[in-house]
Amino acid sequence: MTDHPRITPRFAPEITPSVEELEAQERRLVFRRFTNEDAWALGSLLVELARERQAPLAVDIHRAGQQLFHAALPGSTPDNDAWIARKRRVVERYGCASYLVGARFRAKGTTFEESSRLDPDTYAAHGGSFPVNVEGVGVIGAVTVSGLPQLQDHRFVVEALEQFLGRD
Repeated sequence: MTDHPRITPRFAPEITPSVEELEAQERRLVFRRFTNEDAWALGSLLVELARERQAPLAVDIHRAGQQLFHAALPGSTPDNDAWIARKRRVVERYGCASYLVGARFRAKGTTFEESSRLDPDTYAAHGGSFPVNVEGVGVIGAVTVSGLPQLQDHRFVVEALEQFLGRD
């Protein structure tokens, strides 16, 4: 095992968070406000973290149907943009993280694709899109990444939001 808590050995199985843990993340990661400048700062943080890790990510932030930030890092592809759109639509429809939506279906013994009755070419309940939830307002947008396995995409966004909101 490693001494550093954020580094997981390659052979260690990744622990999947429970629905309750995912819901707690959403209750915790709420904005007081969310401006265009906030979108730029958050997007820039995501890009900085991805560059540090040499992660082949595409990063996207939307608010009320408007794209406020987008970046495609080396190694990302146009396919990542398609995944971003599909995951973001899940957040917009369900008002919660794309990974949480998928986890809720799995907890019921089914999958999003089997049971949602939504077109999988339009919606993807895979990790990587997280709601922009503003105190007293509700979900107004989504911050989304694509390029890593879905749980890593989800964790990447959560880590950046925790850092951005000052809540480690």
